[in-house]
Amino acid sequence: MATSAGPVSLGLPGVPARPLAVRRPSRRIQVGPVAVGGDAPVSVQSMTTTRTSDIGATLQQIAELTASGCQIVRVACPTQDDADALPVIAKKSQIPVIADIHFQPKYVFAAIDAGCAAVRVNPGNIKQFDDKVKEIAKAASDAGTPIRIGVNAGSLDRRLLQKYGKATPEALVESALWEASLFEEHGFRNIKISVKHNDPVVMVNAYRQLAAQCDYPLHLGVTEAGPAFQGTIKSAVAFGALLSEGIGDTIRVSLSAPPAEEIKVGMQILESLGLRQRRLEIVSCPSCGRAQVDVYKLADQVSAGLEGMEVPLRVAVMGCVVNGPGEAREADLGVASGNGKGQIFVKGEVIKTVPESKIVETLIEEAMKIAEVMAADGAPGGAPHVTVA
Repeated sequence: MATSAGPVSLGLPGVPARPLAVRRPSRRIQVGPVAVGGDAPVSVQSMTTTRTSDIGATLQQIAELTASGCQIVRVACPTQDDADALPVIAKKSQIPVIADIHFQPKYVFAAIDAGCAAVRVNPGNIKQFDDKVKEIAKAASDAGTPIRIGVNAGSLDRRLLQKYGKATPEALVESALWEASLFEEHGFRNIKISVKHNDPVVMVNAYRQLAAQCDYPLHLGVTEAGPAFQGTIKSAVAFGALLSEGIGDTIRVSLSAPPAEEIKVGMQILESLGLRQRRLEIVSCPSCGRAQVDVYKLADQVSAGLEGMEVPLRVAVMGCVVNGPGEAREADLGVASGNGKGQIFVKGEVIKTVPESKIVETLIEEAMKIAEVMAADGAPGGAPHVTVA
């Protein structure tokens, strides 16, 4: 039989007392309503996988990304049909749309005219791009449209490949700063820069060098990072290294996976570094010979049951009496399991002991209670509808 303790004081979980590093000073630009650079929060981006010319499919995917927490979305524009679709997409999207331009300078002007929040250009892929900088700078300046100079290892200018032999950090940085200087000659500095590489070590070194040589806001990315698991590891390592040094103003996790997965990973990286308000966090042990319950199954069921919860709640799911009580006490809500029972902790105090079969149900019930109190106290997100897995 479950036993109850007295009332437990609830409150918002604490946030890190200080960031890992002071943010690198940078210019602040506006990508639509989203501020990038300066002291603005690090934003999370993704890119649609649909043909941009398929307006319905593209807007549907943008809506899904928006629901996942994406703040800025990029759409490809390799054809005239794609360019023709930009005005409708830019107008109907709930988040700022960046047009991704390769090969054809005329699509840069089309994207600006379409009202896109920004335009990404890849100088290495646009023939005679340098000859068009003056015209692009004027059009972008007149419209208040930022330009992202996006240098990629796989499409580096041939001149720099000949100079450096391969896409080194120095080659990537030289390419980006050269293009930025051409815009600067025409008084245009509404610029964001990225220098992406598929090797996290090369990428990190490139951004470190770039950060030391300019004050433009930087978009971080490990390009062609790979399938979900590999790409997540690469991005987490690279972004963690740079963001912990204060480098980076917006990020995109490039995965061979649905775009919403990129947002999920990106937001988790920022939350783990204390750069974004934590939402639901499950703390669970890796299991060992001391565990007296199936921790894997228990953690999965609790995660599924609380999916969609937006309030900053830390839930500890522990499988033994060695570290379990201590971890459970440190969390907002937790369980220390053993001997067919689970001690339920709320804010460090045991409120009840329940049979193992009731652990998941009880944790979800208590999480809902805490979420309601947090919502009443002004925590973001409120209490969602959740189900028991």
